Formats: sequence, C-alpha cells, structure tokens
Amino acid sequence: MAAGDDRGFATLGRRLQAARERAFVGRGEELAAFGTALRSGGGVLWVHGPGGVGKSTLLQRFAREAAAAGRPVTLLDGRTLDPTPAAFEAAAAPLLAGGGDGVLLVDTFERVQGLEGWFRERFLPRLPDGALVVVAGRTPPDVMWTVDPGWAQTLRPLPLRDLDARDAEAFLDARGVAEGLRGPLLAFAGGHPLALSLGAAVAGKDSGASARWTPAQDVIATLLDQLVGEVPSPAHRHALEVCAHTYVTTEDLLRHVLPDDAAALFAWLRRLPFVESSRRGLFPHDVVREVLEADLRWRDPRGYAEMHRGIGAYLAERVRTAADPDVLEAVGSLFHLHRSVGGTAEQISWRGDGEVYEDLFRPADVPALVRMAAEVENAGSAAAVAFWAARQPEAFRLYRRTRTGELVGFCSWLRLSRPSAEEAAADPITATAWENARALGPLRPGEHLAVGRTWVRAEESALSPVSDLVQWRAIGYCLRADRMAWSFMAMRDDTPMRDYLAAFDFHDVGGHARLGGTEYALFAHDWRAVPADAWLERLDRLLLGDPVDAPGPPAAGLTVLTREEFTDAVRRGLRHLSRPAELAANPLAGTRLVAGASGGDPAKALRRILEEAVERVGRDPRAVKFHRALKATYLAGAPTQEAAAERLGLPFTTYRRHLVSGVERVGEDLWHREIHGT
Repeated sequence: MAAGDDRGFATLGRRLQAARERAFVGRGEELAAFGTALRSGGGVLWVHGPGGVGKSTLLQRFAREAAAAGRPVTLLDGRTLDPTPAAFEAAAAPLLAGGGDGVLLVDTFERVQGLEGWFRERFLPRLPDGALVVVAGRTPPDVMWTVDPGWAQTLRPLPLRDLDARDAEAFLDARGVAEGLRGPLLAFAGGHPLALSLGAAVAGKDSGASARWTPAQDVIATLLDQLVGEVPSPAHRHALEVCAHTYVTTEDLLRHVLPDDAAALFAWLRRLPFVESSRRGLFPHDVVREVLEADLRWRDPRGYAEMHRGIGAYLAERVRTAADPDVLEAVGSLFHLHRSVGGTAEQISWRGDGEVYEDLFRPADVPALVRMAAEVENAGSAAAVAFWAARQPEAFRLYRRTRTGELVGFCSWLRLSRPSAEEAAADPITATAWENARALGPLRPGEHLAVGRTWVRAEESALSPVSDLVQWRAIGYCLRADRMAWSFMAMRDDTPMRDYLAAFDFHDVGGHARLGGTEYALFAHDWRAVPADAWLERLDRLLLGDPVDAPGPPAAGLTVLTREEFTDAVRRGLRHLSRPAELAANPLAGTRLVAGASGGDPAKALRRILEEAVERVGRDPRAVKFHRALKATYLAGAPTQEAAAERLGLPFTTYRRHLVSGVERVGEDLWHREIHGT
C-alpha cells in the first residue's frame, strides 16, 4: 500500500477519533473511578448495565485514557472469543507476558459469562501486580465476588445508568439535533444512549420531522435486537410483553395472564439485565418498555388488545378488592395501562415513589388542615374543612413528605345520603352538588352522592407525587363505592384540568358554588348512567383505537324509579312486548337501563332488554320451569294465560306460580343492572 494511502487512513482515523471525543458526554463518576485506578496501580472494575447504555463507548474512552497515560492496553470482546479458558488466555497473552502496568479491557462479557468463576479464581490471581482490569457486561458480578473478603476489597462494581437530563441534551446537541425535535426524542429515549443515537440519526435525515416525531419501525426493530435479543420461547416473549405493558409485574399477575410456568417465567424476567425490581414487583427499562409496546401494537394489534384487556380485568378486580392501604398502588397500576389516554401522561408524574405517603386523619390534625386550607384557598374553605373534619373524619386523607413528615396536601371525599340544611349552610359546595343531582337525576333510596375536594401546597399542585396520589385516591373511591349515584369533584372555576376531566367523562354540569369569595365548578359523573365497568371499557376502547363517542355532560330528564315502581314497570313492559307505543310510554324507557342503549328508539331497546332478561332466566338450571312460563306467555304469543298454561300442560295454579317467580327473576335482574350497571 502506498505511503499516501497510509497517511490518508491515519488522517481518517484522527478525524473519527476527534468526532468520538466531541460526541462523548457525561460519565464523570465512571471516568473518575478509572482515573483513580490508573493512578493507584491496579484493581478490577466491573461495568454493568442493559444493552445500548454505552458500555462499549465507555471502554473505548478508558482505552484512550490508558494509552494517554502510557499504559499498554489489551482490548478483548466477548463476541469474538471462544468461551474457553485457553482462548481467553491466548487473547490476553500480552497482559500476562507484560509488566505490572498493563490494562485489560473485556467488553461484552455476557457472551463468555460461563468463564466468570474461572476468571475470578484462576485467571485474575495470576496477573502481574499493578495490572488494571475492566470488565463490561449486561449482568453484575455474581455474589461470590462479594462474599470473598479478598475480592470484596479489590473489585469495584460500576452500574452504568442512562445519561441524566443535562447530559442527554448535550448528547443531542453534539449530534446537531434541532431544538424543536429534542422534546419528542427525549420523551421517547430518555437518557438511553443507543435510543438517542438512533433517534438523532433518523430525525436528522427527515426534513419533515416535527415535534410529533415517533420512532419508525426500523428504529424499534434495531432497538429490540440490541436491547432484548433472542428469547427462549413464545411464552417468554409474552411474559416480557406483559412486563412492558404493566406498571410493575408480580408473579400473581403473570399467573393470571400466563397460568402455565408463571413462577419460572417470573424468575427468568427478574434475571434480565434491563429488568429491575422494586418492593412492588418487576419493571423494565423505560426504552425497553416503549419499544416492546410499540412493536406488539404494530405487529399483532389483536394480541395486544387481548393482553391489555386481560391485564386490565385483573387490575380492576384488584382495585375493587384491595385493602384500603393498598388501593393507591392498585389504582396506579390500573391507570398506567391507560397512560396514553386523554392526556394522562401530562397529568401524572409517574415518579417519586416513596417521596410522599398517604396518612390517615387524626383529630390532632385538624388545626394543620384548617391552616393549609386557609393558605391555599381562603377562610371559607378553612371553615368548611373544620366542619367536615368533625362530621365525617373518615372522608379525609393526608399526604406527608416521607423524609420529614411534613404535611404537603390533603383531600376529602364526602359521602352524602340526604340533603341537610346545616351542611348546606356550612359548605355551599355540597348544597350545589345536591341541586345539580336533583336537576339531573335524583337519588333513589339507598343511594348516595360524593363530593371530592383537594388542598395541596402550590409547589405540589402541578405534576408531583402528591398530585398522583390524590388522583389515584379519587379514582379508587369512584371504582369501589357501593350505590354511588353521583360523584362531584369541586375545583376552582379557572382550573386548567377541564379538558383532562372531560376526557374521563367528568363534566362541569353548570351549577357553580361560591365559598369564601371563590367560585367553584363541580365536575360530575353519573355512575348510574355510565357505571364503573362501562367507564373502564371506554378507556380501553380509547387506548386500542376503537370507535368511541365523545363524552358529554350528563343529560337532564333521566327517569329515577323506586324499587316498587321499577318492578311494576317491568310487569307492564312484559305484557306489552308487541306494542311499541306502550313500550315507548313505559317509565323504563327513560331509565339509565334503556337510555344508554336506545340508539334513538327507546321502545325497540326496551323490548330487546326485556327479551334478553327472559332468556337469562333460562340459563339457571333451577329456573328452567320459570323460563318456560315466561316464554310461553310473553314471547310465544299465547293469547291468554290460560292458553299458555294449556300449551305447557300445567295446571293453571302451577303455571301462575311459575310465571310470578319468572317475572320476579326478570325484575331482580334488571333492577341490579339499573343500579349497578352489570
């Protein structure tokens, strides 16, 4: 090769080297540890972290630092080594044969992980005194390093994390990413170097890229290959997708979705280098979560929907059955499934786990609550807090900073069963809630309405762990409440959360209240019109891209019947199944039972609902004879009850007894659906 060619390659090498130097950001702690080891003469550093986090880049920087210090460097890569002691020793021969100033850098150690015991017990003790070794791999050193008192003093593990926010910005700046594109890139990649690099490369080539940038499938495929790689089986892949979809994964949740080998799959998940553990369960690295989610939704939309609904059903049941101290965790996990719906990601921080905790109310807390209410709102609000703290102390939850115990916020969920002049005088907000409920849909006997309020210090009122816990407590109350007709969330009229609340079917119903000189809007949801299961199903449809009608404010005029009136209307409806005019005039046509399914024709909807209820009676083997009486009388067109009894071959008194029992069954079924929605 000509000398000119050599000079050309040398120039290109220097140019590449300079570009790498300019692009390297952060890693101050790791560089300091390596520099200390260089100066002190030797030791073993073990860099570990998930794929794409920058281990190889860091080792290349270590190599340059060592060379600049005049130390001979041997760089090995597990991807090109045979995983045998002989092959490893042959590759590391320069270090073994040299003096005590050699530096050995071993990249991708997970590819030769089976050598770890030999490496620790046989190879490293033979190195010249003063040699420095750096191992980089996806997994941390095994426990045997730390239980050995010699290695515990010599080995220094260096877990490699994502770049922090400032370094991630510098990373994009070094790659020339325009300011307007950095937001969506950082939202997707966080501080993960490989994801940032791929995103920056694609965005830099796309002249049409904008603030709505999302990773293309080729970026996702590359990240999956680099971060996840091959998995042992489809069951393992499904377990990984479940882990990516949920906030945290427990073995119990995995057993619900994958009943076979859940314990083995959970054990496999917890050993993955990009999966971390918390007191609640397992969770993957954010970038791994996002690419697995995006890949499954693109590759198998039906499978994604089935997985989501299965996990959602499990978590919804957890919310309903959890003990009170566990409600917030259960709701947080459920809501995480819908984090892309209705601006949820912009209203919940999903951070600060453990920074703030929820505390129960104690009588000694009253002065602090009153002071906070006066500070963040006004004297009228403080007086209302004092009134309700004495009247419904169980309605209050407090939020304290874990480190200091300082009170940073509190909320109340008042349960109101009947209007009270005393309560209305003490708190006009509750009086307005009753006025709105009477105008839109009065309560039946045994039902109640709820009014939620929140008081949070100004510095915690936006995205914060406090606001997360307050929202989750509110959702938990709504999903767990028994016989709740209405829930009202009282907020200042100028609240910036109007659109967010409307997306979740909580609407300003018009009747506002004034308290202490401040105007409060009451955002309402009618749980009889849209019960909890239907509310969650709508969130599922929004997430999965299914057609969903835009929610609107609760409509006035919903018919509210007592139990006796409802049962009588069921009897009349069965008698008039073939008469549309009679069905249209039936009181049931204006109830929640029919209003949500009428499609503009309440008579037709009521007939279908009654016929379906008759058929459901027949599904109970103990009620077959009741079903036969109902069918012969109302569905088969018998002109009289006597004729129906004759068709069935029954004495009239026996037939009547069966018919009455059947009508009672239909009435009970439909009443339950009217009240509870299922």
